[in-house]
Amino acid sequence: MSMQRKTITITEQMENWVKAQVDSGKYGNDSEYFRDLIRRDQERREAETRLQLMLDEAESSGLSNRSAQEIWNDMEARVISKNG
Repeated sequence: MSMQRKTITITEQMENWVKAQVDSGKYGNDSEYFRDLIRRDQERREAETRLQLMLDEAESSGLSNRSAQEIWNDMEARVISKNG
């Protein structure tokens, strides 16, 4: 994967924050920190998109005659079988 160079301007407070993150040892340099931020943002946005799709699907499925407890039990069973 080719890399592209970007130039950004940040406040002194932000610079101090980035430096502290690098100094903590979690990141080797500023670039690693910024790449991690971008990856996390991408993951968050993808999760938001998946959630919105699930909410749209749920809304379009209409009303249910099942009780809240029945729905809860069904979801627990799905999670257990999926992770089981």
